[in-house]
Amino acid sequence: MTTTTGEHRQSTAAAFAQAVDAARRAPSIHNTQPWHWRIHPDRLDLYADTSRALPGTDPDGRMLLVSCGAALHHAQVALRAAGHEVAVRPLPDPADADHLATVTVVGDTPVTAGAVRLVQAMQLRHTDRRPTVDVPVTAEQVDELRRIAGAVGVHLHKLTPDQVTDLVVAVSHAEDAAAAEPAALAESHLWAGPGHPAGTGLPPEVIPDRRPETDVGERDFGVRGTLMTGGGHDKASTYVVLFGADDDRAAWLRAGQALSAVWLDATMQGLAVLPFSQVIEIDGTRAMMRRLLSHLGYAYLVLRLGVADPEHALPGHTPRLPFEATATIDETGR
Repeated sequence: MTTTTGEHRQSTAAAFAQAVDAARRAPSIHNTQPWHWRIHPDRLDLYADTSRALPGTDPDGRMLLVSCGAALHHAQVALRAAGHEVAVRPLPDPADADHLATVTVVGDTPVTAGAVRLVQAMQLRHTDRRPTVDVPVTAEQVDELRRIAGAVGVHLHKLTPDQVTDLVVAVSHAEDAAAAEPAALAESHLWAGPGHPAGTGLPPEVIPDRRPETDVGERDFGVRGTLMTGGGHDKASTYVVLFGADDDRAAWLRAGQALSAVWLDATMQGLAVLPFSQVIEIDGTRAMMRRLLSHLGYAYLVLRLGVADPEHALPGHTPRLPFEATATIDETGR
């Protein structure tokens, strides 16, 4: 059936709104959700919401851009699952640093079962801070995730046992540096404590009830939650690094898209994921990660992959801001 231009524009805007609603489930540092969308009849614009930035923890805005990139990819997934082929123009306005991307519909695409499963994975995806059990991640699973990251233009490297030892040192240094930075401590206490803004932050049920006994230490939020850690020690976990040749805003945004793509695929594979962004937030440990990669690229994020303990309940989902707090609808077409 042929539609009029007005009807087509209306249906595109509705698809944009549905995609933005789905993108609210995207991961973000400290669950700050630092993005804002503007929905137009013919395009979808993504902006950074710097009111939810973390200047003490993330002074260069790397993780803010990674978080927004993850939301961007979530929206892309939702649009494709609705039958829309899209084009993304990153950083479209040099005069507006907060304008991160413009998304337009460029045609129709078949709705596949894989696309629908990815949308379902968006609802299931969560951060799992519990130690993993002694079930190894297979080489085939890592290869699949490497392919997924590569499709977005980001490399994925599996750390060797010696490199995991180096990661242990880097994480320890990053935690010490953060503990000595009052602004970073204050941000951790705000977003993981009882006073975090409604619809954001980390509730007790996603934070371990005790410090997990693992070789690679997790981020210390300075609070104890109610998440049962179980008895695992991460001995079978796999650690991977998302990295690339560039270290700029476009690269960080792209890294967020890769993070979303890898995480959704890992979710469909039944793998638990835990990001380690602290080694990227600190200048010294970021340099350590570059050396770990033999200067072949810049590290964007470290991910722990593993199998969650089936004997314990999964962590709850973190809260989300309402649609109205993350999106503005412009019906004028400007």
